[in-house]
Amino acid sequence: MTNLHGDDPHPAFVGLPTYLHLPFARDVEELKSSEADISILGAPVDMGVVYRPGTRFGPRAIREASYFTASRTLYHLGLDIDPLEFLKVVDFGDANCAPSDLQMSHDAVKAKVAEALDAETIPIVLGGDHSITLPSATAVADKYGHGNVGILHFDAHADTGESGYGGVLIAHGNPMRRLIESGAVPGKNFVQVGLRGYWPPKETFEWMQEQGMRWHLMSEIETRGFDEVIAEAISEALDGAEHLYLSVDIDVADPGFAPGTGTPEPGGLSARELLRAVRRIVGSDVHLVAMDVVEVSPPYDSADITAQLAHRVVLEAISALAVKKRDVAG
Repeated sequence: MTNLHGDDPHPAFVGLPTYLHLPFARDVEELKSSEADISILGAPVDMGVVYRPGTRFGPRAIREASYFTASRTLYHLGLDIDPLEFLKVVDFGDANCAPSDLQMSHDAVKAKVAEALDAETIPIVLGGDHSITLPSATAVADKYGHGNVGILHFDAHADTGESGYGGVLIAHGNPMRRLIESGAVPGKNFVQVGLRGYWPPKETFEWMQEQGMRWHLMSEIETRGFDEVIAEAISEALDGAEHLYLSVDIDVADPGFAPGTGTPEPGGLSARELLRAVRRIVGSDVHLVAMDVVEVSPPYDSADITAQLAHRVVLEAISALAVKKRDVAG
């Protein structure tokens, strides 16, 4: 195990940019020997985008988007906890994604997630465009059993398109459809939150309904209130599947809170709502086995606003998991 930050606190801009300057595992054997609870890994892919590229730089930007490091106390004011007192988190580096071949990149992501799972860690995957959920969630389903993993999916878009431009079957607009078609994750175990805008078309929603998928539009959140919708989404996520995969497309947030993304959609969640939702979901009675945060595109970001939010989404999940471990121990 390589400890990059040493024993003394230092500024966040010093040293190699692992997530929170956490220890870095160079391979699966180092990850296993670390006895980590959570592994952070990158999926630097943007060949699946249909509008603005740049998400291949997302993992690095998310890692760098912090003014503090793990060598200092990380005290969560709202949860009254330092998460790293209860959980060991290790940066597992990036999948070796070929910059011009989406299928090779997906194979690399799937293999990397499988290694993280083999080391008995909870992988948190930093995207990358949303197509990476296809290999990542497939690796999780391979580990825990097809049909035993549900997905709770935050996004402005359903990502269930039949195909992309020119008949492309694998892109960031259809990973959820491919997961259902493969049998890795049944449609009845998909719950989507935050959908809005002008895509996908009505016939796609009809297909989603045939699969038993459930979703909560932003218009529903506006009518019923966010807390009520999140409570229902958690209940739905617990219906049928034993394990949960949480997928957060940063464009679920309003572009005012997340401008650096490939397909921004006005009228989304606030940063506060998104972070609260992550805390509630991960801290609830679900068995979280993996997570991804995707679609951060640094070339379009302003003052690292989007990367900062993505970074905190990950940290909120880690903190909520730490509370659960503390409460069980205690």
